[in-house]
Amino acid sequence: MPKTAPSAAPGLPDPGRWKALVFIALAQLMVVLDATIVNIALPSAQQDLGISDGNRQWVITAYALAFGGLLLFGGRISDLWGRKRAFVVGLAGFAAASALGGAATGEAMMLGARALQGAFGALLAPAALSLLAVTFTDAKERAKAFGIYGAIAGGGGAVGLILGGFLTEYLNWRWTFFVNIPFAVVAALGAYLVIREPAAGRNRSALDVPGVVLSTLGLVALVYGFTRAESEGWGDAGTVGLFVGSAVLLAAFVLVESRVRAPLLPLRVLTDRNRGGVYLSLGLAVIGMFGLFLFLTYYLQVVKGYSPVMTGFAFLPMIAGMIVGSTQIGTRLMTRVPPRLLMGPGFLTAAVGMLLLTQLEVGTSYAGLILPAQLLLGLGMGTAFMPAMSLATHGVDPKDAGVASAMVNTSQQVGGAIGTALLNTIAASATTAYLVDHAASATTPDARKLLQLQGMVEGYTSAIWWAVGILAAAAAIAVTLITTGKPDTGAVAGSREGADDEVRIPVVAH
Repeated sequence: MPKTAPSAAPGLPDPGRWKALVFIALAQLMVVLDATIVNIALPSAQQDLGISDGNRQWVITAYALAFGGLLLFGGRISDLWGRKRAFVVGLAGFAAASALGGAATGEAMMLGARALQGAFGALLAPAALSLLAVTFTDAKERAKAFGIYGAIAGGGGAVGLILGGFLTEYLNWRWTFFVNIPFAVVAALGAYLVIREPAAGRNRSALDVPGVVLSTLGLVALVYGFTRAESEGWGDAGTVGLFVGSAVLLAAFVLVESRVRAPLLPLRVLTDRNRGGVYLSLGLAVIGMFGLFLFLTYYLQVVKGYSPVMTGFAFLPMIAGMIVGSTQIGTRLMTRVPPRLLMGPGFLTAAVGMLLLTQLEVGTSYAGLILPAQLLLGLGMGTAFMPAMSLATHGVDPKDAGVASAMVNTSQQVGGAIGTALLNTIAASATTAYLVDHAASATTPDARKLLQLQGMVEGYTSAIWWAVGILAAAAAIAVTLITTGKPDTGAVAGSREGADDEVRIPVVAH
């Protein structure tokens, strides 16, 4: 396990900070890629390993439950161990779990590997974001660094579709797991040699065990509740029981955190108006974005007949839009305007792109509708994600940077679970209603096939209308709750909430 390298002299930026960004971004790309790359490989893996249709969802769900349930614990461990150590351990564990998944010989081995990937991802993701927060302290440099990070966080999922399509189609589904290993090895070696973490940023308080148990069980119940709702229905007794159990566990968690001496999640991290606005608006935005990935992937492959590789390439305009929105628009304006004036218009621009997709039909032109919609979505989300990622850790005590970063990932993970379940349910209901209403008109095999496709598209567009509204709500929350002004142009010694004078964290100007 690596020892933390000596930090830069007090008051001076880390000379290796830009090299460190390369390895932090590489690790983040690996985690985000894994969220979508396995989806492409799932049909092939299911066939090879003999996984039943009823259990195939657990290849995705096992990862989501471990990742979402353990994020707060992972963030606290990174504060306790040190972010660099947690980062390297997370990378090593993720690589080992990926190797296990790629070498899986049966269902149990695959599901175990996916759960381990989620667990180590929950350690790695908050460590990466908090390292970024404590490494870049100058406002202008921070804007550039978070621009790159935001582009990867937003566009990495689409890159996973391309890479997953290539690997599955031309090599083997196992390579969608094995490809993580070189990413992890390079990032871990680079982190060991380059990253320097401020020594004063540790939180050596005793671990809040009741908080760990309550938060983990509560988040697992919440994520699984939404996952179960997708397959079993919202009125199912098991689904309702999971939601009730989650509410009770999370309420107990808040009560414990308000009373213990060293809480797992200090409530000051959540009650700050600006950070709370970021967590809520990001979670809502991710719900909307999951609608895009899910329905557009199915539309292109099932309705338009695209191959996995073609489908991946069809998402390139959105990736380009995210890169431009994050690294050009967001980065250039972040130090000039308040964050809400980037996040609000960014989410609204994405909502306009989503609005275009409500006009999808079976014969819709890719160039005429889907391409401009993706560009708007990418530009909007890239512009909004970058200041959101930065603001989520602005002004926080360095000792709380890990859990503050974990809350960003938690809001996205829970948002993804809600988005998948909610929008899928809406789409399925709309498709069923459309098929029932028009069944009498389909009297030939060709007509029935066309009706089936039209029903699918009707379901997708119905769900996408909801995604438009959700993105508009995210914009409204960002503009209403986030009241902070533009960042100061330089680093300020110390931070709120009692940071050590030696640690330089930028303070947001009001």
